[in-house]
This record gives sequence, C-alpha cells and structure tokens, in this order.
Amino acid sequence: MRMVPLGELCEINVGRTPSRNNAEFWGDGEPWLSIADMNQGLMVQRTKEQITRIAANQGKQVVPGTVLLSFKLSIGKVAIAGVPLYTNEAIAALPIKDDRKLLPGYLLRALEAMDLSTGANRAAMGATLNKATLQQFRIPLPGLPEQRRIAAILDHADTLRAKRRRSLAHINGLALAVFSDKFGDPIANPHRYPVHPLNEWVDAKRPVTYGILKPGPDIDGGVPYVRVADMKGGRIDLRGVRRTTPQIATEYRRSTLATGDLLMSIRGHVGRFAFIPAELDGGNITQDSARLAIKDPASAVYLRGAMESPSLQRWLDRHTKGAAVRGINLGDLRTAPIPCPPISEQQQYASILHSVAHRLEIAEKQHAVIDNLFASLQSRAFRGEL
Repeated sequence: MRMVPLGELCEINVGRTPSRNNAEFWGDGEPWLSIADMNQGLMVQRTKEQITRIAANQGKQVVPGTVLLSFKLSIGKVAIAGVPLYTNEAIAALPIKDDRKLLPGYLLRALEAMDLSTGANRAAMGATLNKATLQQFRIPLPGLPEQRRIAAILDHADTLRAKRRRSLAHINGLALAVFSDKFGDPIANPHRYPVHPLNEWVDAKRPVTYGILKPGPDIDGGVPYVRVADMKGGRIDLRGVRRTTPQIATEYRRSTLATGDLLMSIRGHVGRFAFIPAELDGGNITQDSARLAIKDPASAVYLRGAMESPSLQRWLDRHTKGAAVRGINLGDLRTAPIPCPPISEQQQYASILHSVAHRLEIAEKQHAVIDNLFASLQSRAFRGEL
C-alpha cells in the first residue's frame, strides 16, 4: 500500500486562542474548540466556549466534515467537525486537498491508528508536534473503494465498542441507583435510621488511620503498599502496586491491611473508595489514604454506598481543606454521619451489589474482547490485510 505524506493530501491549519484579556473576543458567537471538547465521540457538535465574530475574523473557520487532530499535550485525538467552528493552537484542521484521492472517514481512521507521539518533542508543558512534523507523517493510501471499505469496517467495530461502553456506564451507575432507591439520601435520612459517626462503624482494635509517610524505593519481594494512583475504577489496580521494606512496613503496622478493608483517598482526590483484595492482605497504604476496617462485611458494602452518594461526597468536600494539596483530616472524617439501617437491609443491599459486580466483571471482559478485536482490525487494515 502506497505511503503518502500528510502534507501532500491535506492542508494543515492550526488554530489560535484569542487574548483572554480582551472581553470583546469572548462570548456568544462562534464555537471554539479545545482538546477538552474532543471527548464527545468522533463528530464534534458543540464546544464549551464561544468566541465573538470580532475574534473569529482573526482566525480561519473549520468547515463541517473536516478532520481535526490534536497535536500538543494530548497528542492523537481525532474527530470530524460537525458544525462550523474555530480551534485553539493545539488542534489542527486537515481539509483534504483533492477529494478524489482521500476520504475524511478514512483519514480519521488512519490517523487514529497511528502512534503520532513517536515524532513528538518534549516541551515544558508536555509532548508537542509541529506543523512541519505533521506534514511529513505518512499514511497508507489505497484507492477510494478500498478506503470506503476499511472505514466502514472500522466504523462498525467502533459502534460495537461504543455500545459496550454505554453498557458498562449503565452497570457502573446501578450501585448508586440501588442505594438511592433503597435507602434514600443519607444526609436527609428519609427513613429516620439512627445515625452513627463513621468511627463507630470501624473495628475499635483497627481504628481509622493513614499509612506510610515515606515508603522509599520499590523493593523486589517487599511489602506491597497501595497509593491513590492505584485506586482506579472503584478497585485496586494490582499492576502498579509498589513494595516497601519489611522494616518500614513494621514501623507503620498500625495501617496494615486485611482482605475486605475499605480504603478511602484523603489527599488530592478525596473520596475515592476501593476494597482490599486478598492479594494485598498484610500490605500497607500511604499517607494519602485512610484504612476503614468496618466491623461487618455487609456493613462495609453499605457504608461505601453511603459515602459514595452525592450528599456525603458534598459533606466530604465541605470538610476538605488546603490549597496546593487538598485533604481531609482524620478527625473530621471520623465524624462523618452515616445512617444505620437494620443489618438485614444492609445484607440485602450487599447481595444486590454482589450481583451487580458480577455483571460488571462479565461486561468488562466482553469490552476487552471488542477492544482487542478493534485493535487487530486497525492493524490489519492499514497493512492491507483486511
């Protein structure tokens, strides 16, 4: 398959950011695209900000149907303009010079499959490409019928991926919906359950505590410890867990973990939760998280649901302090007001959540299969093997 420089096939028009100090440039008017707007699917229909006609006159409008590519900081995001718009300087519009040679849908898929970061320079604020580098990137260029076929195959596979993502999002939202339906807002407490501070839900022998201040370098065969960075998607990502020395872990034995403990982030991103899996039994945590050793397993599931509710997340936010690094004091955290339903209702809720978690596990495996299929199709498509 013939490889052709992008600059031979497309214009490369880089946007700009009007001065923030000039009020005449910002307000109702023309859509102005930033990288933050490139998360709405492959067709961009709306932007968070608009620029006035005065500012727009100093730039170049992107015509609907034009492929858009981010080439600074978040390199390689692609989309197609669904409306007339303008972009900032981190996004290039790629109008096709000759539509008898190249289709927008194919161009988007070809760029999506490329590792553009290989040509990036490291700037003070992160990786960047420039216009000259973009012009030299080569894309495979079959005839138009083959372009249509490849784009159609990848579009269909991507549609399946999008459906699976929506299914995952729906299942992820079930836990919050079930809690709200069964118990209501924990701060409003419509069922008038008795309210106990968080500290009373915790095993008195293993009180609420934070962990290691300076865990040191990662040690092969050492004691695993969990960072907030390891708390992803409501669980612990074991792939990134680091290990400290047994001596340091012993100094902080007060924060030793047991299977089923509930972990909460208390610095930086306050209010993330995850249960400790069996693989981390006997491990430890850092000063950025708190161990909640809840007395009863069903109560732990219930308490997590309560703490993840919007009203208690707002409670946590109100008690979070600091400027550069925000955090919540353990003294405040221990007073978090948690309604206490009968244990039978907590157990029923935990049983429902167990079923939801099982459904989520199946859906995630299916999503991974579809993602792998899409990656395989991409690779084969641009090697001429489809």
